[in-house]
Amino acid sequence: MSLRYEINHGVAVITLDRPDVLNAFNDELGVAALERVREASEDDSVRCIVIAASGRAFSSGEDLAALADGYGRGEASPLGDTLRNRYNPLIRAIRTAPKPVVAAVGGVAAGAGVSVALACDFRIASERAKLVLAFVKVGLVPDAGSIWFLAKAIGAPRAFELAASGAVLDAERAYEMGLFTEVVPEDAFEERWRSFAAGLAAGPTRAYALIKRLSDSASRSSLDEQLDLEVEVQTEAGATKDHLEGVQAFFEKRPPKFEGR
Repeated sequence: MSLRYEINHGVAVITLDRPDVLNAFNDELGVAALERVREASEDDSVRCIVIAASGRAFSSGEDLAALADGYGRGEASPLGDTLRNRYNPLIRAIRTAPKPVVAAVGGVAAGAGVSVALACDFRIASERAKLVLAFVKVGLVPDAGSIWFLAKAIGAPRAFELAASGAVLDAERAYEMGLFTEVVPEDAFEERWRSFAAGLAAGPTRAYALIKRLSDSASRSSLDEQLDLEVEVQTEAGATKDHLEGVQAFFEKRPPKFEGR
């Protein structure tokens, strides 16, 4: 199997498990990752999703070995089909997941690996993590949403600069630019992302999903459209059991016990 899946205390951990090829995506891994994100999204027992990886890399992106024969014959690869059928559905599934998604970036994320990490709501990184935007080095453009996520985080001019230069960002630089949520020492990395995910799983999951919806809308909506959407989602949030519990806990001066409902 190219992927491992576990659920513990409301946290679903999807582990990319092709360490011998730096967790590069092929059809098997791409399909498995998509299926597990969708499964975790629909599972009421899951309140937080983590995308992690085995070995020394998060993901090196597309597995070019699978394309070597065609390139050797001088044939163009159907990259558009790969994006349409494999990567884009995965990115959309992460962004529409009705619960927080955490990327545990323990090493290099390159190519589509960057896209998967940036699609997540949070990125907990080891101090040896790197983001490698090397598409231009082989005459390609960033895909699977990389430029969109970068432009949203750091602005379009800076996103273009990174993409056009084939930049390599170490963990501290990525953190300074707001692309990593936290950077932790390597020996504390797994303990930290697991505790971070557990904290999210104990929170008001429905509210997280609605915040994600507002955040994604903000970059493409007018102020009036955003204000109208806030009315809609706040009405939905106000009808949750977690909102009632939060208010009762406030008045009773105790920590809230959220259920994600």
